[in-house]
Formats: sequence, structure tokens, C-alpha cells
Amino acid sequence: MNLDSVIFIISAAVTLFGAVMMIMQRNPVASVLYFILSLVAQAVLYVQLGALFVGAVLIIVYSGAILVLFLFVIMLLNLRGDEDLGAPSSPVSQLTKYVVSIGIIAEFAFVIWSTGFSSSIPTGIIAGASENFGSTEQVARLLFGRYLYPFELTSILLLAAIVGAVVIARKENGDEIESKAAAKTAADEVTG
Repeated sequence: MNLDSVIFIISAAVTLFGAVMMIMQRNPVASVLYFILSLVAQAVLYVQLGALFVGAVLIIVYSGAILVLFLFVIMLLNLRGDEDLGAPSSPVSQLTKYVVSIGIIAEFAFVIWSTGFSSSIPTGIIAGASENFGSTEQVARLLFGRYLYPFELTSILLLAAIVGAVVIARKENGDEIESKAAAKTAADEVTG
């Protein structure tokens, strides 16, 4: 087994670990941090495949900007992940977790069995891909040409999600302030 295969296997394992831990976390801050770990490991895979620009975009744009923004929004809104999640889950929920886990493990085992580690993981230009795969020019042509509308719709969707989170947090925060003021008024009436 050569060094490229070892790097690929380690990066793939870290990617899967980060993704699974992101889903399993009850704390949203820890979930975002595991997601950043998964994206960095994916960037290593893209760099290994020769798509340097895509790997750099994953680290700079997604891990460095968008997810850090999400992290600050979560911390700013003071979202706590352990409030209602401590209750025991329903039997259907537990069955779903087990079925999905077994499916993922079976798929991972099938991929390992089918490759058998006999062939080395391709590096550089992927078979069947164009010579400028992952280059800035090709990504820009696709992103701002063919996929312009889905790209813009995704940015609007992310903006709406952030605005919605702020509105929900302000409404809950306002209700909390009103209930504290009412409790203080009631306490003042009793003591006064």
C-alpha cells in the first residue's frame, strides 16, 4: 500500500467520523466543529485528486467563513442543544437509528470489499475527467454559467435561514423578558 492510499483512507475515515459525530451531537456548537473537521478532511481528498481550487474553496469559504458564521450565530443566539433532547427517544426513532447505522456500515463494508485495496487510489487527473478538472476557470464557468440560478437560490435560502433564526430567538428572548418582568411585579406586590 503506497502513501497515496494511506492518505486517502485516513482522510476518508476522518470525513466519515466528523460527519457521524456532527449528526450525533446534542450541542450545536460541537456539531458545527465536527462539520468543520469533516470539510477539512474532504478538502484533503480533493487536493489529492488534483482539484486544488475546490479543496481551497472548501477550507477558505465553507470552513473559514460560512461555518464560522454559523458558529457565531449559534453562540450569539445562545442556543442550547441539551434542553429537550434529554428525553428518551421513541422506539421508532431508535429503530430508525439502528437501521440507518447498519445500512451505512454495510455500504462501507461493500466499498472496502469491492475495491479490495488492490488498485491504488487515483491521484491527479481522474479517469474520464477533463484536463482542467477543478481549475478556477472550469469552476467559474460552471458556477456562474450553468449553475448560476441554483447558486443564487442557495444563498437566498441561507440568508432566510439566518434571518429566521434571529427572529425566533428575539421572539423567545422577548417572551422571557416579559415573563421575568411579570414575575418581578408579582413579587413586588407580595412584598410591598
